[in-house]
Amino acid sequence: MSELTQGEYVVIKAKENGAHVIGLTRGQDTKFHHTEKLDKGEVMIFQFTDHTSAVKIRGKAVIYTKHGVVDTEE
Repeated sequence: MSELTQGEYVVIKAKENGAHVIGLTRGQDTKFHHTEKLDKGEVMIFQFTDHTSAVKIRGKAVIYTKHGVVDTEE
């Protein structure tokens, strides 16, 4: 794993039932590679890797990163 992606953890906490977390691949063609559905109060912890370059969140959630906290409703 490259130094840029090693140890980059993000926490997502759903604020409603049915919040979706969608992982996107790294590389020349970006594709969806994983989808999770979270219910209210559920938490997902994930790490960016050489395979995962981005995450899309659909629904109401709070995202915690080393850069700060983001609320999808703000």
